[in-house]
Amino acid sequence: MDKRYLYYIAGLIWGLPGVMITIKGIRAYTAMPAQELWWLGLITVGVLIGFIMMFSRIVNRYCALIAAEPDMTTVWHTFPVRGWVLVVCMSCLGMALKFTPFIPAEFTASFYSGLGPALVIAAILFIKGS
Repeated sequence: MDKRYLYYIAGLIWGLPGVMITIKGIRAYTAMPAQELWWLGLITVGVLIGFIMMFSRIVNRYCALIAAEPDMTTVWHTFPVRGWVLVVCMSCLGMALKFTPFIPAEFTASFYSGLGPALVIAAILFIKGS
């Protein structure tokens, strides 16, 4: 496969969960009382900024690894082994949180509404790296 497609694959792997998490976070926000929205919004902004800073470094590192690959490579070279472990662990953690009954709606609203857009931004950065 042409290595240019690896950027799009990485964007898809990060972007699809980002959209799904963002939708879940927004749905949780709509169920919140209006008086709680201001402080949850501040937490969301903090989560968003923190994840954007973290993900931008990861994206830059992975884009550099993809750029160093030969022109024809395999899909497994999209991420290093550590990157695939990160993707699997984050997916498993997300599924575990989904089925944990005692997670408060405030956490879901603020954390997911920050994490989801950060993942989408990371996906856009991957695609721009191509």
